[in-house]
Amino acid sequence: MAVTPSSVSLETLDLDPAFALHRGGKLEVRSTVPVRDADDLSLAYTPGVARVCTAIADTPELVNDYTWVSNVVAVVSDGTAVLGLGDIGPAAAMPVMEGKALLFKQFANVDAVPICLDCTGIEELVETVVRLAPSFGGINLEDISAPRCFEVEARLRDLLDIPVFHDDQHGTAIVVLAALRNAARLTGRSLGELRAVVAGAGASGVAVSRILLNAGIGDIAVADSKGMIHADRDDLNPVKRALAADTNRTGFTGSTEQALAGADVFIGLSGSTVTEAAIASMAADSIVFALSNPTPEVQPEVARRHARVVATGRSDFPNQINNVLAFPGVFRGALDVRASTITENMKVAAAEALAAVVGDDLSEDYVIPGPFDARVATAVIAAVSEQARADGVARR
Repeated sequence: MAVTPSSVSLETLDLDPAFALHRGGKLEVRSTVPVRDADDLSLAYTPGVARVCTAIADTPELVNDYTWVSNVVAVVSDGTAVLGLGDIGPAAAMPVMEGKALLFKQFANVDAVPICLDCTGIEELVETVVRLAPSFGGINLEDISAPRCFEVEARLRDLLDIPVFHDDQHGTAIVVLAALRNAARLTGRSLGELRAVVAGAGASGVAVSRILLNAGIGDIAVADSKGMIHADRDDLNPVKRALAADTNRTGFTGSTEQALAGADVFIGLSGSTVTEAAIASMAADSIVFALSNPTPEVQPEVARRHARVVATGRSDFPNQINNVLAFPGVFRGALDVRASTITENMKVAAAEALAAVVGDDLSEDYVIPGPFDARVATAVIAAVSEQARADGVARR
């Protein structure tokens, strides 16, 4: 039973199972050591704690061994781009950030703290996170609207020596790359043989395009709400202008649907719609990732009439592109080796490990594993840790 909150009572709201589950929040703090008597108290707190504090003051890196810092991620949002809900503010964003923290723990045993900030300026966001950073081993940025999210992440990566990862960008990109590698393998092609069209030039659209470029996609063109992004447009922000320089070698200047004619891949990250005729105009053995939630750009049953592989962002259809396949393992792998950053190679390694989980079970309805596949986190953690060492960013 679903109910609409207004002036209704908590008891009425709790008739909706979603409200009932969230009642009181989804997280709590538990101690990891007992405090049974005065001796325990004297070690956990004063005077014994002073010896640990002094040691850390003398050797700051000991904070990673004698506090929770090395295993804790801050999940930070300003509430400006929450799910498909948009700019709903920090208080309304908290259930999502709690959920993110829950998934960190559930899938990779990473402790995470949801932090919703009552500021939206780039300077304020960066300064606030920098001041919070000594308490954490990593920063997961979440639901910060584009294009501000690009600058916030870039500046934090420059200022901090711990992993900073905007999941709306890179989590989505990792999972899309993994699924597309397998979809290409299923159809007997390499990434280099594919021409892709991406609808959406927000955080996820830009990151997906970038990781596919780095992975060697044959050609890729990106559209925003005004049409295809190309070098001759004079209305592009710096992020889109840079993307125009690196994409759309064919020079499409019209609509997404026009660019889809003869294309091998469609990736929808825009919330817009695409007609069946446009999907039908794609090349043989086409691949359609209609990832907008809750309403895909094209309904899966329609896309399947023409495409070989169809994926969505929803759990009620096969091939769910779900960020939970990536971010817990990426952070666990980075934290395990105390990485100073998350490199592009680490993201690609995560995608390759995720794709490999599918193995010989590859089929049209199984190009990406499910979120409850126990092999996922193990594979991603190992690949990210190994790549961090190879890239020289691991500190143990």
